[in-house]
Amino acid sequence: MAASNMSLLIRKVKVIDTQSPFHNKIVDILIENGKIVSIASSITSKAKREINLKGLHISPGFVDVFADYCEPGYEHKETLQSGLLQAVAGGYTEVFLAPNTQPTLSNKTALEYILKNTENDLVTVHPIGSITQKIEGKALAEMYDMNKSGAIAFSDGWHPVQHPGLMLKALEYVKAFQGILIQLPLDESLAVGGLMHEGQLSTKLGMPGIPNLAETTILHRDIELLRYTQSRLHITGISTEEGVNMIRKAKKEGLQITCSVTPYHLMFNDSMLKDYNSLYKVCPVLRSEKDRLALIKGLKEGTIDCIASHHRPQDWDAKVKEFEYAADGMNVQQITASILLSELSDKLPLERIIEAMTTAPRAIFGLEKVDIMEGSSANCCLYLPETSFTVETENLYSQSQNNPFIGATLKGKIIGTIHKNQSQFKY
Repeated sequence: MAASNMSLLIRKVKVIDTQSPFHNKIVDILIENGKIVSIASSITSKAKREINLKGLHISPGFVDVFADYCEPGYEHKETLQSGLLQAVAGGYTEVFLAPNTQPTLSNKTALEYILKNTENDLVTVHPIGSITQKIEGKALAEMYDMNKSGAIAFSDGWHPVQHPGLMLKALEYVKAFQGILIQLPLDESLAVGGLMHEGQLSTKLGMPGIPNLAETTILHRDIELLRYTQSRLHITGISTEEGVNMIRKAKKEGLQITCSVTPYHLMFNDSMLKDYNSLYKVCPVLRSEKDRLALIKGLKEGTIDCIASHHRPQDWDAKVKEFEYAADGMNVQQITASILLSELSDKLPLERIIEAMTTAPRAIFGLEKVDIMEGSSANCCLYLPETSFTVETENLYSQSQNNPFIGATLKGKIIGTIHKNQSQFKY
């Protein structure tokens, strides 16, 4: 249950926020009526609630720049309510929703439905408007009106814009209001019929492969269009070493390009498909170990800016069938932070992992700056980075269970979030 009008004292908590003067310090934090009113080595207070857990950390609330809650149209996979429950459990206070609903998020009426049905929740939802009408890739959608109605950015989501002329017009169009396009890096003509990464394993398994070229071809095209228009572009779901290199080069040139990576591309490679397990069938596909290591390096150095869960729920029937016909996607938003802390804690500083989930996405998409400091609004996540737990079905709030981590032990337990003068804790 969420509590409001809070008076909360958090004792002996370590701050992880590179923008805060208290970064890496262990302090007491007093929050009243949605504001951080005091931070000190020790606070005496008659707060209504007190939290004191050994090893507790606090950071700005997590931001997910690409997730799919399926409503309206596909409520049998996920609803706004179930999606938001698992977002809170995962430490998120802000979530960007993909436009691949039915009807699609292609006009202000569709956006208003999302905003109206999530306005009082602990999580702030930012709908992503579609680039093209009904995500058909034929004509531009009403992006100006959607921008005025609250669209955080524009994307055709799981069906990236394939027509170069249309992509050019979209990049030019959003410049009028300093908008940003989000593109999945996939040339669908090079991926037709492909089921996994094209490599030695795909040949051994006799499965049609999707070459790295399917990513780099469209990425090259979009970088050229970006250079021509001087607009803004965010690539989500980067999956190849070549792709990271291309973005690094484009950034050095000064182009306004950013990118995000999924937790499962950082965790897994194509070897997970050796048993034809459809839980690992995702888009973009899992790539080689060389690619995976390049993604970790890219995240560490900042070429990859932030994390996108690519949370994509699928019902049981969509996954439990022949691999060829199984739907793409993993259901991982609730445990994204734990996946990252488990896989990357010995490879990246904790502050870099947290920055990729908090400060970086807020800066890219122009969200309100969030800091752990006196006078700031309380928009926070509390977690125990060294505490392990087992992922169990009964503790997952999503309606779908296409999650390969069920039964696995992960590190990094989310304790709760504070946002919009509300809080929710579970410990």
